[in-house]
Amino acid sequence: MLRQPNIYRDRKHAGEFLASLLLQRGNTGSNALVLALPRGGVPVAAPIAKALKAPLDLLLVRKLGIPGDEEVAMGAISVGGVCFLNSGLIEAIGIPSSAVDRVKESENAELKRRNVTYRDSRPPPDVSGKVVYLVDDGIATGATVQAALLALHEMHPDKIVLVAPVGAPDSIHDLARLCDEVIVPLQPQRFSAVGLWYKTFNQTQDSEVLQLLRDS
Repeated sequence: MLRQPNIYRDRKHAGEFLASLLLQRGNTGSNALVLALPRGGVPVAAPIAKALKAPLDLLLVRKLGIPGDEEVAMGAISVGGVCFLNSGLIEAIGIPSSAVDRVKESENAELKRRNVTYRDSRPPPDVSGKVVYLVDDGIATGATVQAALLALHEMHPDKIVLVAPVGAPDSIHDLARLCDEVIVPLQPQRFSAVGLWYKTFNQTQDSEVLQLLRDS
């Protein structure tokens, strides 16, 4: 029986724990594809892909931050044109549509840059008929993951398994309706922020993402 850590050493440790958990639960790499949300999800996803003997690729999604308070998500966009907006939050704060459009334009440019940098401008991965393991390093508001899940549904996988080391319980509950299985072993009631559940939570660099993709 695996012992759930109260805190992860780093993203690699979190990924190794999740990989062991998946194998213990009977998840296999049969017809599987592991999709990471960059950049932080890639070091978590790499050990999972290795354990399942499955290909590793990226699903490119960007959070849409509130102008002036960018850490708070008002929505997210993904490659392929899927956009999720938290209209209730936007209306409550009074963010004008022009400001939302400017954020979307900026983040869309970053999406395109990442697709060039990480994937040589290739189209989104073919997930048709696949069991997709969508992996991130943690789930706070869930806006980015929600956009990713909505994008995946448009791509018609056979099954979607959401995997993360830690997440806010309310967000996990809301996201569960968009996937077939949820594996988030650490769901603290006093969540606060993803980084608090890691001893080391440095920003993942492009060079690390590229190396992990090459090694997969």
